[in-house]
Amino acid sequence: MWETHQHPRTMSPTGSHQNIDDGQFGIHNGVNCVDSGWLTCQTEIRLRLHYSKTSPVSITKKKFKKSRFRIKLTLEGFEEEYEDEEEEEEGQLSPASLLRETTTLEISMISANGYKSRHSQPECGNALEPSQWTEYNIHTMDPYNLELTFEFFEEDMGEHVVQGDAHPGFVGTACLLSSSFAESGKDFGVATLPIMGRNSRQTIGKVRVDYLVMRPIQGLHCDMSSSFAKYWKKRSTLDVGHRGAGSTHTAKHHRVRENTIASFKSAAQHGAAYVEFDVHLSKDSVPIVYHDLTCCISTKKKNDKTSLELIEVPVKDLTYDQLQLLKLAHATAIKENNDKDLLDDEEEVDEHQPFPSLTQIFQAIPENVGFNIELKWICQMKDGSWDGNLSSYFNMNTYLDIILSCVLQRGGKRRIVFSCFDPDICTMVRQKQNKYPILFLTQGISNKYPEMMDIRCQTTQIAISFAQSENIMGISAHTEELLKNLSYIGDAQSKGLVVFSWGEDNNEHETRRKLREQGIDGLIYDSICEEKGEQPNMFQVEEQHTLQEVITEETRNSSTCSCYSIPCSMAPCVSSKVCSGGGESDSGLSSS
Repeated sequence: MWETHQHPRTMSPTGSHQNIDDGQFGIHNGVNCVDSGWLTCQTEIRLRLHYSKTSPVSITKKKFKKSRFRIKLTLEGFEEEYEDEEEEEEGQLSPASLLRETTTLEISMISANGYKSRHSQPECGNALEPSQWTEYNIHTMDPYNLELTFEFFEEDMGEHVVQGDAHPGFVGTACLLSSSFAESGKDFGVATLPIMGRNSRQTIGKVRVDYLVMRPIQGLHCDMSSSFAKYWKKRSTLDVGHRGAGSTHTAKHHRVRENTIASFKSAAQHGAAYVEFDVHLSKDSVPIVYHDLTCCISTKKKNDKTSLELIEVPVKDLTYDQLQLLKLAHATAIKENNDKDLLDDEEEVDEHQPFPSLTQIFQAIPENVGFNIELKWICQMKDGSWDGNLSSYFNMNTYLDIILSCVLQRGGKRRIVFSCFDPDICTMVRQKQNKYPILFLTQGISNKYPEMMDIRCQTTQIAISFAQSENIMGISAHTEELLKNLSYIGDAQSKGLVVFSWGEDNNEHETRRKLREQGIDGLIYDSICEEKGEQPNMFQVEEQHTLQEVITEETRNSSTCSCYSIPCSMAPCVSSKVCSGGGESDSGLSSS
């Protein structure tokens, strides 16, 4: 754990320079700020049991047909690897002992009613509940040599089970070797394990276990001097430009093309505090900005020089150069039989072209405009279908390492907030770095979108519990569900979470008024250029006020002249003085 105050205390290892402080760890000037760090050289393995599809445990024996089970996970296999090692010298740990010391297990149980986190387990394990997500979190320095054993117990044990039994209710075990997935390079998936009976080597059933492997970003240096993963300065509601100046493929009126440099600049000129956009990778691993997982390529039919045929392809299958050069259209063009996008492309200047790289966006948009970067990932629906009909995607660690490295290198003092619909992406972003926060995007119970498979995605209540359990900054909730129960906003905020909202309902002025009254932190909507004239955003106004206060104070204290003005060329120096003087920052590094 680390202290995470905006001006963190430091400790010198040299005795002569030590500043003795009899205060309490984490408390400075009466404020308690403590947070976890980030992955450095250790690997984090998550094992999950849940009822997203069906019960994860299936035992075929008739006597257990109606039984519900409790499960306990034990970590074994440490000794065998080092049996022939010499005995540890005095004061030194053997490899086996070191592995024990550096391997930890934590259990989380998440439901709509909240979450629980434990470092220990009952003798007979924890109960599996249909509405609960059970997760085992393992930190280890040796991810390839763990033997993970699940022990199964009957939850409801009658008297005939308990009497005379040294292990009452014990049903059987299932074993998983970490090397089976750690060495394969797969960072997430599902393992189906046989359950062996307690008194025999016969298989009596099976258990379905989801796994997730998180690795540190190689070569990344983090420290607590800029730690905004959980920090948020409360202001009035922030206006966030959806895809910049708004979605163009559902727009009633012609607008600047979405997710382009021109669109982001337009939103910024109309007072957007943040612009929201989606980022994913091209085939050659370039972070690019585009909303959908697929796009349309135009092809000419044989013996027909006039008509074009549109073919839908995944964006991930095209290189960055191909995305720039090919005649492409939005995926909706196939359904609408509309090639207007294709015809417009050739006449547009660079800032209006689709598929800008993330680097270009950083270079082109003023630093006082925040970025809400949605990390695009595939999601599975309850009916088994996948976003964009893509059931496989990038290696999750590689995908995030590339995008996060780009942002960390180019972020500067810009305010940046990540978001994602996939809870595992949210978890990884939180564990891989501590500089920028992430919001869990959730649609909740919706009439507009199909239900998601993952339990953690299905309601706003469980999304709040998930955000708490992973210690991320907050949620970005679907306005459709918030309007059904506005108390979700206050409930989440009372638990220390930030709340944004998204959805077409936000384009209505009355909806935004209601949400502002509830104190929502951010509103993502399309019509920002229609609702606002050209004006500075909230952060620019704050900076101007702060600068004016400094100028006024320096004028008052001046002994050489009772009335003078400071030329504009001096403003950067004054501004930097404000920054060094302790102005609060929020989810970026800019002052105020």
